[in-house]
Amino acid sequence: MMITKKIPILMYHSIELMPRSTVMRGMHVPPRRFKFQMWLLKILGYKGLSIRELQPYLDGTKVGKVVGITFDDGYQNNLINAAPILNKYKFSATCYLVSNYIGVSNVWDKSKGLSQRPLMTIPEVKEWISLGMDIGAHTLSHVDLKSSSKDIVKNEINLCKVILEKKFNITIMDFCYPFGSFDEATCSIVKKAGYSTATTMIRGRATIETSHFQLPRVPITFHTLPYLFLVKIFTSYEDRKFKN
Repeated sequence: MMITKKIPILMYHSIELMPRSTVMRGMHVPPRRFKFQMWLLKILGYKGLSIRELQPYLDGTKVGKVVGITFDDGYQNNLINAAPILNKYKFSATCYLVSNYIGVSNVWDKSKGLSQRPLMTIPEVKEWISLGMDIGAHTLSHVDLKSSSKDIVKNEINLCKVILEKKFNITIMDFCYPFGSFDEATCSIVKKAGYSTATTMIRGRATIETSHFQLPRVPITFHTLPYLFLVKIFTSYEDRKFKN
């Protein structure tokens, strides 16, 4: 019997050391911790890949020791603190951008009292791409797609792709559901919009049987110390989290 290969897709947000008093400090991974995590992957013989480069492995047309690396929202600290480390190990990653807020901040989090961190500007996104990294779509304005009207959902998904492709002269293949919120109708709209994949906040590792429009991920947070990092990636720890 063939054992199905499990492919971890790591989910990061901000790569920055934040004060202890920070609301939802967990979403901020300190740069030193991120550096150690990438070093661990490298010495274990794994390659970190953007979703675009990971797709052949998700399709089953390529095999190898690979891990997907994703960053949600497009924080400036992804470029400053993560990109040099990724470059050092010849890894690539996908950063999902909120097209209306490029160069602004995570304004959708203001009402929850979360720290406002700067998002990459247009020149900074271009620099990210020039370093061999990739970008994906995270809607126009980071809305909850599941609770929005169908017209709003279509605009948020379709126009984000159009805007990003025009701004950065790159084909946008990959989508990420804001807040991990989606349903079957949303998946269908994403597919019709011309994307190849969509990542979720469903916890677990992907296999070649996984729907490309409902890809699970492995959340990496401030609390992901080395032992837990390895457990999350190489054991069924995250897969069990997703059993309904």
